[in-house]
Amino acid sequence: MTALTKRAFLASTVALAAALGLGQAHAQAALDTVMKNKLIKIAIPTDFPPYGFVGIDLKPQGLDIDTANLIASKLGVKVELVPVTSTNRIAYLQTKKADLVISTLGKNPEREAVIDFTVAYSPFFQAVFAAKSMKVTSFADLAGKSVAVTRGAIEDQELSKVAPPAADIKRFEDNNATVSAFVSGQTQLIATGASVAGNMMARNPQLGAEYKLLLKDSPNFIGVAKGEDALRLKVNEILANAKKAGDLDTLAKKWLGRPAGNLPE
Repeated sequence: MTALTKRAFLASTVALAAALGLGQAHAQAALDTVMKNKLIKIAIPTDFPPYGFVGIDLKPQGLDIDTANLIASKLGVKVELVPVTSTNRIAYLQTKKADLVISTLGKNPEREAVIDFTVAYSPFFQAVFAAKSMKVTSFADLAGKSVAVTRGAIEDQELSKVAPPAADIKRFEDNNATVSAFVSGQTQLIATGASVAGNMMARNPQLGAEYKLLLKDSPNFIGVAKGEDALRLKVNEILANAKKAGDLDTLAKKWLGRPAGNLPE
């Protein structure tokens, strides 16, 4: 290698290192921008009770909204709630329309390839629900009782594993038929997902329905743009403190009728 070639090689190496450094600095800019502007943009659902929906005052409410407000409060900044759907929530992160996505986001390899995740903040689960007046504390208590469930759904599969032989499991073809059967009194209990149950209870408060037994847990995580480690780690710190203080359990009890429990990190 000649002296001229060496100088050219060194120059290109320095230029590459500088470019990488600038790229890293840019990728880490979200938290700095949030703190500088005293504002964090958080994408939330408005059509998925009890996690996110529009209340009678036409304002977003739900577990995800309360979590967004908690994080903004701990950061000492204002929050701008950005309504999203399940199809565009990840794109909002990638196009910087949102700093965080708090919208019942599950973690999987496909999503991990394009965005990063914080630790879990809430449970998303399938469970058995019934009227508050009905005493059900274990799956053995389902013996002799009728339970509505959607045929082939996760809750059907899980219920089949744990229900006693004497349980009267009535299977329906879709969630609407399952909910209708429980609401109309055709069955005494219903096995369904947290969101379906939350929507059902919000629309039918006269039922006095509540969470009874857990079938399967699938926790929710907060989405962060790829490479925004400073923001991700800061949110992790806030969630860890909220978990320790019991705040995450309080929010889960308020909206889901059960504690957050042992969430994965």
